[in-house]
Amino acid sequence: MFSNSAHFYDAVYSFKDYGSESQRLQALIEERSPGAATLLDVACGTGKHLEQLRAWYEVSGLDLDPQLLEIAQERLGVVELHERDMTSFSLGRTFDVVTCLFSSIGYVGTVDRLDGAIAAMAAHLNPVGVLIVEPWLTPEVWVADRPHLLSVDEPDLKIARMTISGREGRLAIMNFEYLIGTPAGIEAFSERHEAALFTDEEYRQAFSAVGLSVEHDPEGLIGRGLYIAQRAR
Repeated sequence: MFSNSAHFYDAVYSFKDYGSESQRLQALIEERSPGAATLLDVACGTGKHLEQLRAWYEVSGLDLDPQLLEIAQERLGVVELHERDMTSFSLGRTFDVVTCLFSSIGYVGTVDRLDGAIAAMAAHLNPVGVLIVEPWLTPEVWVADRPHLLSVDEPDLKIARMTISGREGRLAIMNFEYLIGTPAGIEAFSERHEAALFTDEEYRQAFSAVGLSVEHDPEGLIGRGLYIAQRAR
């Protein structure tokens, strides 16, 4: 899905404060699983969260996109990264913490695949581990037919990404139109992204189905909330 934009991903999302987000995560984890030492980031992208989180944890990452993983490996060096589908992966080990951030869970597309993803993540949790999922928007929040512009203005890199939001059933549709300027010239390309609009109840049922007790932080890291889950005790 990032086949054209992978190498511009970090520039496009340079507004994200990965440092403060990771500090917030570490505080949440310490409250619920003191002494946690290992962490798996599912849909880790280019590894920007892992770069910060390895200050506290032995980290690993997983993503379906080989180009994003290549960037992450260059960034993180010897950190173990896996090219896997988040809905059905099996790594043969467990972790004190599993995260799925920046609304990546929306890309699973259907409720059945949401259930599969939560089940796969839960299967990789240690008995007192914590699972943290940053959701995508809910159906009532998504607004279709609204134009959006994201721009990057660096000395040797100019980016304009235009979008008009759409909706097809329970899918948010984002048809991104990119215009990229570098010293080598100007290029234009398109990408279509689809993210499922799950309800709060659907998220909660996915956690409950695999024996996890969940709480919802409505603010979360960037205003989209967080689901924080552990084994029911």
